[in-house]
Amino acid sequence: MDVIAEKIEALPLPTPEMTGDELFKLGMMYSTGQGGAPCDLVSAHMLFNLAAMKGSEEARIYRRELSAEMDREDVAEAQRAARQWLDQGVVGLRA
Repeated sequence: MDVIAEKIEALPLPTPEMTGDELFKLGMMYSTGQGGAPCDLVSAHMLFNLAAMKGSEEARIYRRELSAEMDREDVAEAQRAARQWLDQGVVGLRA
């Protein structure tokens, strides 16, 4: 296995079973580039959005703060990505 394939395999990705708090923690990893995640603000915003939909109050706060630091186009891209996840039925909303 080459180095690129190993990095992709080790990349932390969201799963449908994750709670709001778990998605928030994953968003923090992407927002800071820690824990094997690349520093990717669009992905971080998407994860904070999904986490907020699952009830994470911290994610709501960080999503708002992150939005203020991002270009409008990047925020729109993150929102589209979150909607795609929801449309695919990957992430269920809290009851």
